[in-house]
Amino acid sequence: MILEMKVPSPGESIKEVEIATWLVQDGDYVEKDQAIAEVDSDKATLELPAEASGIITLKAEEGDAVAVGAIVCLIDTSAEKPEGAEKDSKEEQAPKAEVQKPMKAEAETTTYATGSASPAAKKILAEKGIATSEVKGTGIDGRVTKEDAVNATPSMGTPTGGNRGTTRTKLSMLRRKVAERLVEAKNTTAMLTTFNEVDMSPIFALRDEYKETFKSKHGVSLGFMSFFSLAVVRALKMYPAVNSMIDEKEMITYDFCDISIAVSGPKGLMVPVMRNVENMTFRGVESEVKRLAIRARDGQITVDEMTGGTFTISNGGVFGSMLSTPIINPPQSGILGMHNIVERPVAINGKVEIRPIMYVALSYDHRIIDGKESVGFLVAVKEALENPVEFLMNNDIKKALEL
Repeated sequence: MILEMKVPSPGESIKEVEIATWLVQDGDYVEKDQAIAEVDSDKATLELPAEASGIITLKAEEGDAVAVGAIVCLIDTSAEKPEGAEKDSKEEQAPKAEVQKPMKAEAETTTYATGSASPAAKKILAEKGIATSEVKGTGIDGRVTKEDAVNATPSMGTPTGGNRGTTRTKLSMLRRKVAERLVEAKNTTAMLTTFNEVDMSPIFALRDEYKETFKSKHGVSLGFMSFFSLAVVRALKMYPAVNSMIDEKEMITYDFCDISIAVSGPKGLMVPVMRNVENMTFRGVESEVKRLAIRARDGQITVDEMTGGTFTISNGGVFGSMLSTPIINPPQSGILGMHNIVERPVAINGKVEIRPIMYVALSYDHRIIDGKESVGFLVAVKEALENPVEFLMNNDIKKALEL
C-alpha cells in the first residue's frame, strides 16, 4: 500500500511551508513517527514525522515552498525492512580510515624566471607601487614583461592574496517573515524610544543571598527576567495604554499581561509568549522562561506558543549590547530593551560610588502612547527594579520567593 504524506497545518493562519531539510534520503526505509524532514513556516520550524513505516519516495526538494495539504512524499507500507539496515547503520557510524589520494602533477612547468620581472618592468611596477608577485607574467617561463607592468592595475587596499569568494544562501521562510515584520514595524508605526538607567545593586544583593536556596528548592535559577517581567507587569497596570494595540480606528486595551520574550534560536530570532504573567511568581516566571528557551533552542517551539503577546521584553545584554533601540513587535505598542550591566561611577548622596548599571530602552508607538506615559512607564520599571523588596515583594522576601 502506498501512503501519501501531506503537509499538516502548523497553524490556522499558515497556508504554506518550506522544506528546510530532508532528514532521510529517497529510497530509505523509515520507521513510523521517525522525523523525516524539518519544515519552516513563517513563525516556526517544525519536524515532520513519518506517518507509517516503509520505503520513502520524496516528492519535494529542499527549499521548495509547499502548500498545506500538498503531498511531500510517498511511503510504501508493504515494503519490508531490509535485513542489513541496522548493521549498515552501525557501520556508517564507525570511523573510516582516510584514503590518501595521489597528488596530481603540476600542470605548469616553473623555472627560476617564473614570476621575475625585467629591469624595465621592475621600474614601472615600483612607480605604480605594485609588487611583482601580484602580476601574472606572460613572457617566457612566466617572466613579467614591460607590457605586463604597463597593463597592471594597482590593487584596491592592501594586497593580501586571500580568497575573495562569495556565498549565496536562500533565506528561510522564518527569516523572511521576521524581515517583513521588522520593516512593517518601522513603516507603519510612529516609533520613538526613551531611555533610562537602572542601579542593579539591590537585585544583585538579593540574588547573592537567595539564589542558591531558590535554585535548590525550585530547580531553576533566580535570574533577572523574573524581576524585569514583574516590574513590567506593575508598570503596565499603572500605564494601560502601553498594554494596548491599534485595530484600525479603535484602541484595544488588555486587562491581562502576556509578555513576549525575544530569544535566539537555531533558525534566528523567536518570540515565545508567557501567558498571564500578572498571576505569576518569581518561580513561575523563571520556570516558564527556562521552558520556552529550551523549546526554542531545540526547535520544538509551536506556533501557538509564539502567537499573541501584549508587550515584549528583549535582552540584548546577553550578547554584550550596551544600548540599542529595540523595534516594536507588531501589533504590540511597546517593547523593553535590556542591556549589559557595567560598573559605572555614579553620584550617591553627593559622593561618587561604583555601581552595576544597566541602560534600559522603551520603544513605543507614539500614535497611542504619549511621551508622558512612555517616560512614566520606564520610570516605574526603574523604580521597581531599584526597590524590588518594596514594589515587587511586598516587603516579604521569603514569601515572594516561596522559600
